[in-house]
Order: sequence, then structure tokens, then C-alpha cells
Amino acid sequence: MGPQRIFLTGEPGCGKTTAIRRICESLRDHGKKPGGIISSEIRHKGVRTGFSLEDLLTHETGTLAQVGVETGPRVGKYTVNLQDIERVGAYAIKRAVEEADVVIVDEIGPMELQSKSFILAVEKALGSSKHLVGTIHKRASHSLVTAIKSNPAHNVIEVTSENRERIPKSIVDELSMN
Repeated sequence: MGPQRIFLTGEPGCGKTTAIRRICESLRDHGKKPGGIISSEIRHKGVRTGFSLEDLLTHETGTLAQVGVETGPRVGKYTVNLQDIERVGAYAIKRAVEEADVVIVDEIGPMELQSKSFILAVEKALGSSKHLVGTIHKRASHSLVTAIKSNPAHNVIEVTSENRERIPKSIVDELSMN
């Protein structure tokens, strides 16, 4: 059996990133090395003001998007930081293809898809021999997202309050079999 391609999707706040974090912890517990990116909210006085990216192998961080910045592509109220998506995000995915056991891409969404380098890095990961676990923004519309969702070899799982607690274990079990 070839490399697994597993993608989590669902409404914002449904637990996709939490599931990804648990998957990474469990993979490490099983002696596997996850690499790639994980995103987090940036909050100021309890209010979300943006999103950050972290390279899972180097722990280098960057800003994905934030409010109150004038230069760069806009997605809703956020301005996307293309430099950090390329410097941290795309580079982390490419590094994971070379060095990790499992490539993690959290997330493939409207902000990340503003970057050609990011798109190319995800395409490289999809074409690699490594397992890939990612998250897809529920309403992202892009040819890359369409290609991922329409590929019958890809396992796209909707995260809900009913299944989010058991998803990490089932995914790690699936990856461990291969």
C-alpha cells in the first residue's frame, strides 16, 4: 500500500488543529517524526488578531496573517504575510518531504493558497513517498483543494464534535499499519 493522504475538514473551531496536534504527539510517541507546519491563532486581550505558522521540525515560527497590516493580499479582515508563508510554511513542507516520516500541513486554506510557493510545496508533498496528514479549510475554493477532495485515493474526513476525540487515534493507527 502506498503513502496515505488524509485530510481533515470541517467548520472553523471544530477541532482540526487540535486533532493535528494530538496526531503529532502520538506519532512521536510511536517513534515517528512528523514534519511540516501547524497553525495557531494569535490573540491579543482575548481577541483573535491573526494566525501564526510553526515548522514542526525546527520550531521556527512566522505570521500567516494579521489584522491592521496594509501590504499584502487580503482574506476577510486579515492581511496575508506571503514572506512568512514562504519562509516558514513552504520551506517546512519541503523539509518534511526530505526529513520527516509524516508530512503535516495545517492548513490548506484561503490565506495559505495566496502563496505559489506554498501550493508548489503541497504538490511536492502529495507527489512524495511520505504519508501526508493535512487540514483543509471548509470553504476553500482553489484548484489544489478541488484536486485533493476529488481524488478517490485521498481520505477526507469531516471533523465534528461527535468524532473529533477519536480521529487522532484512528489516523495514527492507519499510518502505523503502513
